[in-house]
Amino acid sequence: MKRLQRCVMTLAVIAAGLGAGVAGAAQEVVTLKVAHFLPTSSNAHLKVITPWCDKVNKESAGRLKCQIYPSMQLGGTPSQLFDQVRDGVADIVWTAPTYQAGRFTKTEVFELPFMVKKSERASQALWEYVQKNALDEFKGTKLIFLHLHDGAPLHFGKKSVKNLEELKGAKLRAPTRQASKALAALGAIPVQMPAPAVPEAISKNVVDGASLPWEVMTALKMQEICKTHTETGPGHATVSNTFLVFAMNLNKYNSLPPDLKKVIDQNSGIEASRWAGKSWDSFQQPARKIAQDRHNTFNVLTDAEYQRWVKATQVVDEEWIKEVGAKGANGKALLSDARALLKKYHD
Repeated sequence: MKRLQRCVMTLAVIAAGLGAGVAGAAQEVVTLKVAHFLPTSSNAHLKVITPWCDKVNKESAGRLKCQIYPSMQLGGTPSQLFDQVRDGVADIVWTAPTYQAGRFTKTEVFELPFMVKKSERASQALWEYVQKNALDEFKGTKLIFLHLHDGAPLHFGKKSVKNLEELKGAKLRAPTRQASKALAALGAIPVQMPAPAVPEAISKNVVDGASLPWEVMTALKMQEICKTHTETGPGHATVSNTFLVFAMNLNKYNSLPPDLKKVIDQNSGIEASRWAGKSWDSFQQPARKIAQDRHNTFNVLTDAEYQRWVKATQVVDEEWIKEVGAKGANGKALLSDARALLKKYHD
């Protein structure tokens, strides 16, 4: 009888221990290091990255928690962010992969000149295109969402540009190599640099202006520095765009228990990409209004002038097709697919 009692007590102790272990595991919190290159005042930080983190925290009952590192607080430069997430320095990053020139060749088809009109629609096309054609460019990561920004008009410190003749010889910041090629084809002198370096470069006359989305202008206070703006106008694609990625270290994702993976999965994909793109579209008008309220000058290309700019940059498309072909892909087919997907989503 005593032996039976001892066995029962022993089992009770074991069960209690197991129960405590299960309860402890259920309460385990996974902290995700999330890095990006913009300040905490940016729309990216306030209205996309932080809300996404808040959402997964809520849906995981507090078990997924983000520790956000803005402004490259984990060290390095913006061009190194993708490698930081691939290598596990960060668990998640938001970045512009093509800050690394020539590495994301197939995906940068969306950065060719005059491709994108609206981010919400184009971001869905971008997601589908990458799933079909370019996942190999993102090895080592789990893509959460992909998106375009709100387009990149040309902003000038003092110069006023309404046509190709007035653009010729202007030194302009270019965000990516395709934007650099487009500006060169238009007669400008491209100078490649990350967005955070632009205000000082224009203030010190290192460059005359910059190719920048309206969205990022506010965080950088560019409406104060730039007095004139050149736009392509309603219904026309912007001169250039940059694709952005919110990606997670694959090993970190694989280490999560199934229920937490499910939370990440439910906040990833084409709908998350659409949401991010829609956010960027919504940022445009408030940022533009700041420049309007400061009585800055807006130059909108006429339809005829717009066609001149498109024609002048066709050589950039042709160069990209050849480059992709040299790497073993069918550039002409990829460009055609990207345009078909943009049409599918009515961009």
